[in-house]
Amino acid sequence: MVEKPSRNEDEYFARREAELLRQRREAAQRAQIDAERKSHYMKCPKCGYDLLTSEWHAVQIDQCPNCHGIWFDAGEAEDVLKRGEQERGVFRDTLLSIVRAVKGSRAKPS
Repeated sequence: MVEKPSRNEDEYFARREAELLRQRREAAQRAQIDAERKSHYMKCPKCGYDLLTSEWHAVQIDQCPNCHGIWFDAGEAEDVLKRGEQERGVFRDTLLSIVRAVKGSRAKPS
């Protein structure tokens, strides 16, 4: 004679399957979010090309070789401004250096 599983047993396995399904969905969602994040890492927010990192006055600046956009990470613009307050003309010199670099990279043949 085959015994019928108890109601408690059915509930246990139903809860267990639901929990496993929830965990799989969460893992799939995390993987999808990570993949999306990686696909945007160091990409130009304007045109999507890979960004190049340069250093000007001890601040790393990301530049797009396609649209020549210049991007600061969090806190980098503030670092340049603080240095500008401490050293007269550093901010102006930094911006002039960036402009010269952009103009120089545009002048080069592709």
